Amino acid sequence: MKAGFLFSLLLSILAHLSEAQYHYQGLMNYLESRMLAMEERIALWHEQNNRYSADLKKFKQQASDLLEKLGKDHSKLRLDLEGAGVRVDRVEREMDYIETKNPPKPCIKAADKMVEQKAVVKEKKKKEEFFELSVCMDIVSSIRAMKILKRVGSPKGMWTKDARTAKVYIFNGTSEDTLYEFNSVKELSASSGMSKGRQIILPSAWNGTGHAVYDGFLYYVSERSELQVVKFDLKNGSMTDSAVLPVEAQTPVYSLNPDTLVDLIADEEGLWALYPAGNTINLAKMDSDTLDIEQMWDTSCPTNNAEAAFIVCGTVYVVYNTRPSSRSRVQCVFDVADMVTSEEAPLLYFPRRYGAHSSLKYNPMERQVYAWDDGYQILYRLALKKKLWAIAPLPEE
Repeated sequence: MKAGFLFSLLLSILAHLSEAQYHYQGLMNYLESRMLAMEERIALWHEQNNRYSADLKKFKQQASDLLEKLGKDHSKLRLDLEGAGVRVDRVEREMDYIETKNPPKPCIKAADKMVEQKAVVKEKKKKEEFFELSVCMDIVSSIRAMKILKRVGSPKGMWTKDARTAKVYIFNGTSEDTLYEFNSVKELSASSGMSKGRQIILPSAWNGTGHAVYDGFLYYVSERSELQVVKFDLKNGSMTDSAVLPVEAQTPVYSLNPDTLVDLIADEEGLWALYPAGNTINLAKMDSDTLDIEQMWDTSCPTNNAEAAFIVCGTVYVVYNTRPSSRSRVQCVFDVADMVTSEEAPLLYFPRRYGAHSSLKYNPMERQVYAWDDGYQILYRLALKKKLWAIAPLPEE
């Protein structure tokens, strides 16, 4: 009995041991297969990593070669641009030379000096010369010369000179109530800043850069809301009259000078006003005594890309530019007498300067334009010629 029991127990134990060994062998086989799979994946990762490293090195080499080529191309392009700039400067100098060669005879009987002109004495003979100006039949043919006087004040402003005196007036900025009066251009040129100028306090601040000085009076726009024109006696220092311009649009007359809603201009014929009408510029002839509007015209000159304008003998010259600023040029001409043909309308290019004009004011006694450009006070001397219709023979009957 005992021997049989022990034998049965031994068989049971051997059976359990055999079963445990079977499970152990299965586990070992499973672990071994997983290890083999992991080894295969690690080998694949190493292979991919080596391949990626080789591709990265190749890409880095290609990028380095490309950057080196781009650097050489950039240097070559810079040299080409510098050469082009030199050629453009040479072409501009040649254009300026061609434009200023053999200037036509001007109609104004005044001393031909660039900076300083003698004041006009109000004698009978001089009044006759002004009468000749009032019936002037000239048109601008070219810009004869440019003189940079100095730099004083803000990037935007205006300076001008009354045609019948030697006094010069500085309007610094686009909204101030104090202007500066100098006895002459030479005094302004010799002055350190505006220290030698006489301060003139206005009853209200001006807006923009569209002011005009005419026959001892200042005309400026005071209120943006109603476009009020103020007439100010520069000698007595008092306001003599004011009027509201019948202009509906509160938009700038020149898109590149958004502070100027109306540009008041004085020339041989008297006082004018340029103002916007939709997308074009309109012209009004004003009575300098009463500020009444005498006549109005649609110039058809666009306000877009316009920076300033000036008037000579009743002909409007609108100057255009780009943003950012490039070389200013006259692209639209309008003659109130309808005596300027499209063939003779000048396409004038101003010499390269600093930025863009914030104002251009023509002086008929000097045939010069007083320009304000990025704080610089500049003089442009103009060459004039007779309008074609003015010299054309009358048809025979």
